[in-house]
Amino acid sequence: MTQPQSTYQRNAYPPNSSYYQQQESLPSPATSSRPSQPSQSQVQPLPGTFPTPPNSPPQPTPFIPELNGTKISGSRQEIKSIPKKEIYEYRAPWTVYGLDWSKRPNDKGFRLALGSFIEDCTNKLQIITSADQSFHRSPGVDFVKVAEIDHDYPITKILWEPYKGGMKTPDLLATTGDYLRLWEVVDDVNNSSNTIGANNYTGNRPQRLVHKCTLNNTKADFNAPLTSFDWNEVDTTLAVTSSIDTTCTVWNVETEHAKTQLIAHDREVYDVAFVSGSVNIFASVGADGSVRMFDLRALEHSTIIYEPHHTQANTASPLLRLCFNKMEANYLATFHMDSTEVQILDVRVPGVPVAELRGHLGPVNCVSWAPNNSGYLCSGGDDSQVLVWNVTGMSSHNGAAPGVPGRHNRDPDLTYKAASEISQLSWSTQWTEWVAIGFESTVQALKV
Repeated sequence: MTQPQSTYQRNAYPPNSSYYQQQESLPSPATSSRPSQPSQSQVQPLPGTFPTPPNSPPQPTPFIPELNGTKISGSRQEIKSIPKKEIYEYRAPWTVYGLDWSKRPNDKGFRLALGSFIEDCTNKLQIITSADQSFHRSPGVDFVKVAEIDHDYPITKILWEPYKGGMKTPDLLATTGDYLRLWEVVDDVNNSSNTIGANNYTGNRPQRLVHKCTLNNTKADFNAPLTSFDWNEVDTTLAVTSSIDTTCTVWNVETEHAKTQLIAHDREVYDVAFVSGSVNIFASVGADGSVRMFDLRALEHSTIIYEPHHTQANTASPLLRLCFNKMEANYLATFHMDSTEVQILDVRVPGVPVAELRGHLGPVNCVSWAPNNSGYLCSGGDDSQVLVWNVTGMSSHNGAAPGVPGRHNRDPDLTYKAASEISQLSWSTQWTEWVAIGFESTVQALKV
């Protein structure tokens, strides 16, 4: 994953600085052992290292000209918000499952929300940020905890609110478990004991997490567990959740009420996501092994994009996750339970995958598209590997009929070997050259 130093980096860090000494001491990520693996010189540059494609999200600026009315002075070497390493690591006191990058720009974007996986009612929601942005630094510490709060049940998914513009808007995030809950990160004027001070350029500002609301659509004492959710990036008042009770529920997070609830699958629903750039269309996957699309304007109908070729639904292999391409909304990635393949689907060509990515040696657990380039996808699995794929030009329609080997992939462009099975990954929408992964109690931010 090591990339040549840019002109900016050479100017910002003199050759005799500690930055290059740190770089030289970093371990090199593992590379694929396949004979056809392209050499480093042949690998195309990844998102964040080449010019931004048209209509892509803006790249984060290396420093903030003004924040909270206070201008930043001094040379670039004095700005602490620039990540100076290629691998950042954080060890949580519990197994990590939920994971998401903050979507706010600049230094606010180099934060991660973490959720614990503890099999009782003593779980945690935690916010961490780069130690480069904190005055409370210790040697060898990459991330520091900013805030932490109790969460009853294990967190199945965490998402920060899509960025709407402006630094004075509420800093919100949401979680699912037993319910959909909204939280806000606020400055802690009382400096409560569950927070650690963080640098916001104007000094140390202790912060804390505040529970905003719990969204519940039933009057029963217990709610069916929620498996996942998605937050609409166009209309941020909308969120959709999936549940093991076969339903999906669309919420208005401002009014804290459900807009509609529908039976989405014949069995448990494991994941749900809005189509990129759409307010009304979302898709879901579940234990029946199908991908189904819904339109809020016509909920009496649904479109089955993909389903397994089985006569009985109970013999189908469940689909666990789905993720829409951020720039080409017709494409989505998904994978079956206990499968080593990632399947790429085109909603315009229902029935068969347009490409299949074969490279993992163990079951796939998570996928994420690059936020600023439609051709790159990242996946993680039980083989402890993080693979970055270039899917440009891969299609079953390029000279091969569906179902024949022509639609299978080349080797991944990049391979990283972690210390244990990868349970979660998140590709930052602001720092687009950074991917965060979670395994056991460890979180790593990798520069790709």
